[in-house]
Amino acid sequence: MVKKLSLVLMIMMIVALSIVEIFKIPSYPSTNPLNDIGLKTFTSYNELKDFIITKMDGAKKDEFKFQPFINEDIPNKLTIDNLKALNSKVSEELRYSKTNIQVTGVDEGDIIKTDGNYIYTISNDKVFIVKAYPPEQMQIISKIRVEGKPIALFINKDRILTIQYGRIYSINLSHQHNLNIKIYDLSNIKNPNLIKEFSLSGNYLGSRMIGDYIYILTTQSIIKPLIKDVEAIIPWIAVNGIIKRIPPSNIYYSNEIEAPLSYTMIVAINIFKDSEELDCKVILTGYATSIYVSMNNIYVTIQRWKSQVTEIHRIGINGSKVVIEANGKVPGRVLNQFSMDEYNNYFRVATTTERFVKEFGIISLNHIYILDKNLRIIGKLEGLAPEERIYSARFIQDRCYLVTFRNIDPLFTIDLSDPNEPKVLGELKIPGYSEYLHPYSKGYLIGVGREVNEGLNRGLKISLFNVSDVTKPSEIDKIIIGDRWSDSLALKDHHAFLFDEKRGLLVIPVLEVFKEKKDLQSIYNKYVFQGVYIIHISLKDGIRVMGKVTHVDDINFIRSGYINSNYEIKRSLYINNILYTISNEKIKANDLSDLKEIANIKLS
Repeated sequence: MVKKLSLVLMIMMIVALSIVEIFKIPSYPSTNPLNDIGLKTFTSYNELKDFIITKMDGAKKDEFKFQPFINEDIPNKLTIDNLKALNSKVSEELRYSKTNIQVTGVDEGDIIKTDGNYIYTISNDKVFIVKAYPPEQMQIISKIRVEGKPIALFINKDRILTIQYGRIYSINLSHQHNLNIKIYDLSNIKNPNLIKEFSLSGNYLGSRMIGDYIYILTTQSIIKPLIKDVEAIIPWIAVNGIIKRIPPSNIYYSNEIEAPLSYTMIVAINIFKDSEELDCKVILTGYATSIYVSMNNIYVTIQRWKSQVTEIHRIGINGSKVVIEANGKVPGRVLNQFSMDEYNNYFRVATTTERFVKEFGIISLNHIYILDKNLRIIGKLEGLAPEERIYSARFIQDRCYLVTFRNIDPLFTIDLSDPNEPKVLGELKIPGYSEYLHPYSKGYLIGVGREVNEGLNRGLKISLFNVSDVTKPSEIDKIIIGDRWSDSLALKDHHAFLFDEKRGLLVIPVLEVFKEKKDLQSIYNKYVFQGVYIIHISLKDGIRVMGKVTHVDDINFIRSGYINSNYEIKRSLYINNILYTISNEKIKANDLSDLKEIANIKLS
């Protein structure tokens, strides 16, 4: 018996050591500062072309023929006709909600904005400007027709900036994608005046506004497939129809890159100074996946899938100045912008590494890394929650709150006060998981995610966590909405999460689904509601549902499993004591005291 026990223990030790070896994380001191061996710039387009050829030849497959050349067919000027053919002051007494953002002072582009008097909203191919307050006088004031697909907008005093997808020209049956940016003067809000327009090559990566400056990031492939070969592309910008290629001295690269795949472009736009030149920088790397923006820096992450490494670039921003200042790397992949944070000149990031092991399947580990301003790793906490992955993260000053999941939901409280030695202070294990964490009061978090029981999704879950005792985090209340396929836009887009801490008001879009037995053999999903849940949260009473608002007039559409997306409520906001809910087709105004409908207008 003793021998058998010893043998079992020996086997267990061997397995444990194997897992440790499998999960051994490579050590990354990170790249040196940029002026040492980090990023460099090109001196000519020919040098850029040669670099691409050399790198791609080293990475190409035998059957892949790569003959890049610098595209010289970019038109020198685009007329306004070609562009079209292709794709008031806020009253101080008003209190109104703003876009749910990550960093104070750093606004984020969204499909809806308000200044307390007007609502500016994207609906299909138009931007509507709606007189919203008082609600009894709600009406459409003006519409801006957008050529292309609108993505986001910003408002700043009497200016509005819109961002939309477009296609400016086509060469050899292959389109070059781009963003169109337009700035309108709203001095005469009934007749917005277009004062400046820009185009940027590439696809939308993100945007932020700090003061009078808006920073827009795009990403685009460096090559364009043709019938037989491929064509190398040079990124460009256009101002009022005049196209300029990005000079080679503004395109940064690293010799360490395995294969160049994409350009990431960063552009600074002053929304008021119409004559100010654009500052634009480009990084030639892999495909950018996420961005984090502080008051002074933009951090761009690029996932190297083959080596499971995340490349990080820090771009200093100060008004119109955009400067590539540092680059580095950490093991693993980054989930989203909330997995990153800057605090006291340190950059903190949470990552997940995954590895397929024949004996164990896909095994994952989770890590926290702390980097200095040169993006060198100075502190790390590795190996959290084996066999799970990160579902949400939130950095708040010298704390990190991390949710991982596989069968249960561990909420980790992590101390970052010593950047060189981060450490776990506490851990909470409960069923389900949170996909978004939001700070509430001091020492509390709101979580939005899913309830899980016996391995199955049991509905949408909203939790209230007490993390004031960081060694003993607890879930002090929760509500579960619907059944397995219930969902919320707030799980994937934090802009859909409306919260006012002063009155404990939480509003989120909800698709509510229940499982019903159609007969003795089959079970089907019954769609019962799409709209917003209005919820009250307090430390005294916990989480309480106050009511619902919907734009769907015929509930039978939902019951049959069909939902007209034009009536799907995507955002909500408040002005004083009025709740406004917005879909592509409607804006509704309800009194927050009793949720009675006051007014609604159709956006047609």
